[in-house]
Amino acid sequence: MKKVTGLKVNNHSSSQRLVDIKIENDYLDKVKEQFDQFDLLDIEYKPFLRFHITDIFNKIFNEKIQSLTKTILLNRDQGAFVIGPEEMDQSKYDTDFLVKLSTALTHLVGIPNFDAMYGKYYARFEVKNTDNSDSYLRKAAKKLDLHTDGTYVKEKTDWLLMMKMKEENSEGGESTLLHLDDWEDCEKFFTDPIGKENFVWGSPKSKNVDYKIEHPIFSTDQLGKPIISYIDQFPEPQSLKQGLYLNSLSESLEGSKKLISFKLPPGYAIFSNNYFMLHGRKAFKPHPKLYRELLRQRGIFYK
Repeated sequence: MKKVTGLKVNNHSSSQRLVDIKIENDYLDKVKEQFDQFDLLDIEYKPFLRFHITDIFNKIFNEKIQSLTKTILLNRDQGAFVIGPEEMDQSKYDTDFLVKLSTALTHLVGIPNFDAMYGKYYARFEVKNTDNSDSYLRKAAKKLDLHTDGTYVKEKTDWLLMMKMKEENSEGGESTLLHLDDWEDCEKFFTDPIGKENFVWGSPKSKNVDYKIEHPIFSTDQLGKPIISYIDQFPEPQSLKQGLYLNSLSESLEGSKKLISFKLPPGYAIFSNNYFMLHGRKAFKPHPKLYRELLRQRGIFYK
């Protein structure tokens, strides 16, 4: 692992695929001191400020955190890291600061897409014990099956950052990941011609996307290795063979013994390559006062 002053970088306890990055609190306090000069609304309204705070962030870590994060995300043998404070203090590192921190992290490697669900370059949303939404994203009692992001939008989605802002009265709900190269049936589904057919992808009303697109589930990267664009809820199969293929694909992914599972603490984020690292979440044990606030950013790598 690369050594970066102010960071503790190790393999994550759940998998050699996953990198664990803890930000030493003295350095995170330096970041907060600098970021407190900028109002979150100004960062939202003035896109260039996002690059300015990213530059400040990178310089605090001797301009080495940018190389570290990009290297992990592009490394096919890894492709994801978990990052957060060495010791989390929610009274100090409030949600506005966490939005700024996530912004600096994403802008180290690329540009976030506009998130139509929230109307900004990021999305913030809550998960509670009961919910009447139209997708699995907010349904705590249901597990969120393994998937990639951006399946239903025209924009490319190279990477994804998911940050846990707050969490109360939660049991269960572990984050899950599956590296495409670890999936036992990858070759079987990748080589099946149905996986290369165009599928129709739509989305529920809450996503605020009023069009449908077509693309295959599997394609290849520049080295000819499999990459995937898939989520269980949004494909609209146009034939029996497509429907059966999707059902078998879902069963295989969810039955994989190579699943990475871990609890993500508040103040921490998962940053992953969206082409070969699928992500999901286990179900929560019901609790009347369950509450989570999450942040999402997804976008493209710099050219």
